[in-house]
Amino acid sequence: MDPYSLVTRNTVEIVTDDELKAVLKQPVKRVYAGYEPSGEIHLGHLVTITKLIDMRDAGFDVTVLLADLHAFLNRKGTMEEVRALADYNRRCFEAVGLTGVDFVLGSDVQLNPEYELRVLELSQQITLNRAKRSMDEVGRQMEHPTVSQMVYPIMQMVDIETLGVDAAVGGIDQRKIHMLARENLPAVGGRAPVCIHTPILNGLDGKKMSSSSGNYISVVDSESDIKKKIKKAFCPPETTENPILQLLQFHVFPRLSEITLRRPEKFGGNREFESYDEIEQAYTNGEVHAMDLKNAAADGLIEVLGPVRDFMER
Repeated sequence: MDPYSLVTRNTVEIVTDDELKAVLKQPVKRVYAGYEPSGEIHLGHLVTITKLIDMRDAGFDVTVLLADLHAFLNRKGTMEEVRALADYNRRCFEAVGLTGVDFVLGSDVQLNPEYELRVLELSQQITLNRAKRSMDEVGRQMEHPTVSQMVYPIMQMVDIETLGVDAAVGGIDQRKIHMLARENLPAVGGRAPVCIHTPILNGLDGKKMSSSSGNYISVVDSESDIKKKIKKAFCPPETTENPILQLLQFHVFPRLSEITLRRPEKFGGNREFESYDEIEQAYTNGEVHAMDLKNAAADGLIEVLGPVRDFMER
């Protein structure tokens, strides 16, 4: 697959496409994504992780920001708690294949006078209302936002400049913060980053994926847990917003060249699928039963996450 196709597959938005094409021509190109250390790494995180792997394979130098200070500001735990989680999360990232990249702990680059002065300088340009709106999708308990959460998006903007990246990757929930960066960084001598946005996937129950709801699969779940969770998952006849099809599209097929749907001969026997589009079409046409789809998804995900369990047990 060519670099442009690798970067853009399974995305919902590129801001802007022309800028991305220009960056791809550069001999050196850099991208980053930031992650709050706040718990288990699950399939929601794996969407952007897989995109960073795509970008690494497309020739980008990749930086992963383990955003301990951001997690602290967003009320995800004490500094001691989020720093402990940052190390665990890094091991999970490496286990799912995000290797050959730079991992940066946020507090290692953010607690210096130059960085803080840049945050204060940008804070003069951004209204409280705009800062709050940028946090609506990513902030915790935003019906009663704290001042710390208004600092959060400004720091994220300074991260982009400090890390010297050409592009930022995030879920579409990061869009408002990224647009804030594109609008305001040039005004203080910085560069507007190319923004690459991935979809926010449904949880296994068809609702918004949330750690508190338990409707997710962790990258370290056992084979039996994966099978049990997928067996009980919501799988409507429709293809839109179907969590099982999303699992296949965004987690299995980007990493496996084909999957096998295993079933008794009386129900059609085994069937090979070499692309997501192929299995989606078969499901739409009624050629694949929902339980068969779940079994194929479980088998594919177990294969994808197998190296993770081996890595984490070392």
